[in-house]
Amino acid sequence: METNASPDRSANGADAGLGGQVRAAVGRLYRRFRSERPEGSLGDTALDVLTWLHKNGPQTLTELSEYGHVAPASMSQSVNRLTSAGYAVRTPDPQDGRKVLFRTTAEGVELARATRAQRDAWLDTQLRALSDEDQRAIARACSLLTSIADS
Repeated sequence: METNASPDRSANGADAGLGGQVRAAVGRLYRRFRSERPEGSLGDTALDVLTWLHKNGPQTLTELSEYGHVAPASMSQSVNRLTSAGYAVRTPDPQDGRKVLFRTTAEGVELARATRAQRDAWLDTQLRALSDEDQRAIARACSLLTSIADS
């Protein structure tokens, strides 16, 4: 067990410069946010794919792999979990019958919506607990982080 954290691995990233602080804060928030999901639901990756399908419509395995930045074999495992659980189905691509599209089922849409609602409720509760000034600071930071992400 490590007792002295190195500057790059400090709990709040304060010793790692502004970039490290942002990375540490966003990473912790992302992990905390992902933990907010319905009990007994899918793992993080499969749930992420389900949410993506719900938001973006039917996708090929290649498109899903590109979205997830994973190999098709890895994505295949996630979509197999979704299809075997009844949250997604395979359908022929109407433009190219050689391709298969994955789309959400009614149960998949329900789970994606429930997950989003639970995560939004948790985050909204946390944000409402902040002062107006802190809420404005977070709104400004969101704008700046989005600008960085889009660059």
